[in-house]
Amino acid sequence: MPTRSTPTNAPPPIRLAVALDGAGWHPAAWREADARPTELFTPRYWTELVQEAEWGLLDFVTIEDSLAIQSSRRGRVDERTDQVRGRLDAALIAARVAPSTSSIGIVPVTTTTHTEPFHVSKAIASLDYVSHGRAGLQARVSATDLEARQFGRRVIPNYAFSTSTESAESTQGTAIEDLFDEAAEFIEVVRRLWDSWEDDAEIRDVASGRFIDRDKLHYIDFEGPHFSVKGPSITPRPPQGQPLVSVLAHVPVAFALAARSADLVFVTPKTTDVARTLVSTVRSHEDAVGRTDPPLRIFADLVVFLDDDAATALARKERLDDLDGYPLRSDALIFSGSPDELVELMVEWRAAGIDGFRLRPGTIPHDLDYIAHELVGALQDRSAFRSHYDDTTLRARLGLTRPANRYATSEPAAL
Repeated sequence: MPTRSTPTNAPPPIRLAVALDGAGWHPAAWREADARPTELFTPRYWTELVQEAEWGLLDFVTIEDSLAIQSSRRGRVDERTDQVRGRLDAALIAARVAPSTSSIGIVPVTTTTHTEPFHVSKAIASLDYVSHGRAGLQARVSATDLEARQFGRRVIPNYAFSTSTESAESTQGTAIEDLFDEAAEFIEVVRRLWDSWEDDAEIRDVASGRFIDRDKLHYIDFEGPHFSVKGPSITPRPPQGQPLVSVLAHVPVAFALAARSADLVFVTPKTTDVARTLVSTVRSHEDAVGRTDPPLRIFADLVVFLDDDAATALARKERLDDLDGYPLRSDALIFSGSPDELVELMVEWRAAGIDGFRLRPGTIPHDLDYIAHELVGALQDRSAFRSHYDDTTLRARLGLTRPANRYATSEPAAL
């Protein structure tokens, strides 16, 4: 692992994560000579990716997921056969990878639209136990009819593609707001279920024959427009109390969701000025919802193509564009350059208020290796990154305290 020293008067280290998605974030990444397309659905592949990120001392990895097969047309099925299609379940990947790692946080994407919060709460709580306090989730709204048809329980219009009348647009706006309200309710239920066991509810006293203290298990009795959940969970309170909850935000309803419900928000600035504006946007949404929790940790997303010099990195990206037939498009800034040049950008954005960075490797393993080795080394040379892991939870690493249990009381509340 990198071990360069950090002066005691150095600024706080930059926080760093990677977003893992198949062979990389470029659609043609699987065609690279060093790619491993035959291993994309094997546990060894994912374990080795996360171990590489851990070697680089990264804070956490996120693992992509969705409820519809990948497509080059957002919300619609395409006919392409030259891009990766199919994926494994992110939460199950995380559970498989966790025992083979020791320090890095593991954060699978979880949809809030067609899944049940009870199932998600126990899956992430179980992941927190398996990883000894390194679990989280990235909450994602599934806002397309393509995904809804996988379940057949509801109809969701493809609002993003309509060019119809003003009244229809108003209806679509209401529909998407409802999906994000549902997401906020979903996260609230998950958090309540995590708290439904007090920390010392398990007695495990062989002499008395008592395994649990039933007074310390609580009904959550949640009733809302979208969910009615009795509780308690079947899984004891996670080691972190509340595993990390994160949200990717582009639009006001997503920023509001993050402010209401999350610990960390991913944003997608393209310039330093936009980074500064987005930080202000996040804080204004926190004020608007009356947030009293610790402020959101703000991570900027970047798609990265890294090489020893910018010309080589750009040429590699353009060669992949030619293979795919289209220039790569992304919601996030696409950076092609050297690790030192990326460090310059990161330091500048940190001064604009960004807490950390989630890098999306253009290709795997090439760009992931450059992140874990060359970029981390360049950051350490500037005393801007850690030299070792602390023995701590993911929340603590990000400066978040372990929350008190909302149901803990001196008054018994027996089932």
